[in-house]
Amino acid sequence: MMKFSSLALICVAFGLLSLVQPTAVESAPAQPQKGTKAPEIELLSPKGKKVKLSKLKGKIVLIDFWASWCGPCRKENPNVVEAYKKYNKKKFKDGKGFEVYSVSLDRDEARWKEAIEKDLLAWKAHGWDKDGSVSKAYGVSSIPTAFLIDGKGNIVASGAELRGLKLHIQLDALLKTD
Repeated sequence: MMKFSSLALICVAFGLLSLVQPTAVESAPAQPQKGTKAPEIELLSPKGKKVKLSKLKGKIVLIDFWASWCGPCRKENPNVVEAYKKYNKKKFKDGKGFEVYSVSLDRDEARWKEAIEKDLLAWKAHGWDKDGSVSKAYGVSSIPTAFLIDGKGNIVASGAELRGLKLHIQLDALLKTD
C-alpha cells in the first residue's frame, strides 16, 4: 500500500475541489469610463421629491456614492463640503458652478437623513438608492466612490482621483483661466 504525505493529500483535495467549482464567475457591471456620458440618476430626496442628475446639466457635478454607516465616507464628507463651498460659484471651462449629487446606499432612511444634517451636507441634490439600481448602473462595488462630470454630462474623473486633496486638484484643472 502506498503512503501519501500530508502535502500530497492536500494537493489532491484542492484538485478535486476545483472540479466542482463553477467555470464562470459573475463579474460586477463595469463602471462608466472617462469620456462617456454619465448614466441618468433619478432618486428620491430626503423630502420625498425626485432629484434628476440631468437637472444639473451645465454644471460640474461630483456624484458621490456613500452611506451613513461607512466610516471612510463620513471621514471624506468634510472634504466634499469644503470643495462645495470653494467651487460652488466658480466658472469652469465646461460648466458654470459646482454641485454635488450625493447617492446614499443606506437602508435606514432616518440614519441617512441624520447623517446629512450632522455632516452639514448643504447641497440640494441628495438621493436615496434604496433598491441599488443607480449603484448597479455605475458599477459601484465599494464606497466611497465618486464620479466627476462636466457641464455636458461626460465623466472626466472617477474613483481615488477624487478623494482628499485630489478632488481639489481635479476641480482646479477644470477652472476657466481667462
